[in-house]
Amino acid sequence: MIGFDIADGDIAEKGSLNRFLEQDIFYVFHLAAKTFVPESWKDPFDFYRINVLGTLNVLEFCRQTGSGLTYISSYLYGEPEYLPIDENHPLKAYNPYTHSKLLAEETCCFYEEKFNLSMTIIRPFNIYGPHQPPHFLISEIIGKIFNPSTDKIELMDLKPRRDYVFLDDLVNALFQTIDGPRGIYNLGSGFSVSVGEIANMLIELTGCRKSLISKGISRPNEVFELYANISRIRNKLGWEPKISLWDGLKVCLEN
Repeated sequence: MIGFDIADGDIAEKGSLNRFLEQDIFYVFHLAAKTFVPESWKDPFDFYRINVLGTLNVLEFCRQTGSGLTYISSYLYGEPEYLPIDENHPLKAYNPYTHSKLLAEETCCFYEEKFNLSMTIIRPFNIYGPHQPPHFLISEIIGKIFNPSTDKIELMDLKPRRDYVFLDDLVNALFQTIDGPRGIYNLGSGFSVSVGEIANMLIELTGCRKSLISKGISRPNEVFELYANISRIRNKLGWEPKISLWDGLKVCLEN
């Protein structure tokens, strides 16, 4: 398996993947992207450059080599018009990050149609796992549980509900796409869990005695519930999540 990371070069630079053209690569997983939404408002140019031009660079590589491609997109549905959210739900770009991912998806679909590229798009909902940066919810809560300088766990709002799927389940789904039917697939658990429920699970798992406190402050344009319809990926790829939220949180705490 061959990898290309930020230390190997700029994914958005034309020709940066040419060094791999003579290697026997038959399939590509494209995960390279800038993802932190607040940063996308501060520096939208770099998000479009890396997420759109970087994807174009990968598509060109696949076009030249005949490689298959799985593109890891994002949640692109905005505030749900209905639940559960299936792949036919209208797409909405609600920040520069999601707009860049939407444009990248459109570029992928164009290459698939015009250059006969063999391609699958995965739209993950909330992926979690060990060692996520502290601005992710689960890492934030774990950090506050083990912070000796405070006797409480204070969070902005306990009500929003999201669909969480463990990193290992994502990896398994990606491998299923190599030989599975091409298409666009939601990736999630198929149910929602609130911020408060996750915090209480982590408190129970750790035996923490700190108080859980909500500031009652909602983010602007907050979506209070979303979860995926995963029937397409289950029926066509034979995939479904294997790791429960409880077990996934245990892994996060142990690593």
